[in-house]
Amino acid sequence: MNLTAHLVRHKDAIVDRWFDMVAETYPADTAGFLKNKKDPFANPVRKNTLAGMKTVVAELFGGMDHEIIRKDLDPAIRIRAVQQFSPSEAVGFVFFLKTIVRDLLHKKYPQLLTDPETLPAVLDLESKIDEIGLIAVDIYVGCREKIFDLKAKVERNTVYKAFHRAGLVVEDPEDGPHIRPV
Repeated sequence: MNLTAHLVRHKDAIVDRWFDMVAETYPADTAGFLKNKKDPFANPVRKNTLAGMKTVVAELFGGMDHEIIRKDLDPAIRIRAVQQFSPSEAVGFVFFLKTIVRDLLHKKYPQLLTDPETLPAVLDLESKIDEIGLIAVDIYVGCREKIFDLKAKVERNTVYKAFHRAGLVVEDPEDGPHIRPV
């Protein structure tokens, strides 16, 4: 039986452990809420995060379809992109998978870690986790770009309205608005 076949048997446990580790990245009261409030309507963060994690684990042990991973990981990254996380904290949770897989192998299948034929499979699995991490970075950067664009538009509109109220904007039907020289 190959490495993936062994790990697939534990995919629910992997997702559960991964979710617990992600929840611990939040303050204690939020972590408790995320872990204990299981109603998807009362706790959409839990729902979206778990859904993304289940897909990522399935793809890690399956086809590694980047578009499926991107689509299902997007909500979890989007949530973290607007919270008070540094970029590394926002996407770093993906790499918890390496620790989880290593711990599982140490506990359940220590012989696989000493088998020289299994080492390439372990390294391949860790490379796939790195790919997923890069997908998470792309999602995060895209979200942050949208946030900065929105902030810039709001600021521009605020300045424009202030200038317009002060009579410093001239409306030209052909060219659009212009700032009137003072």
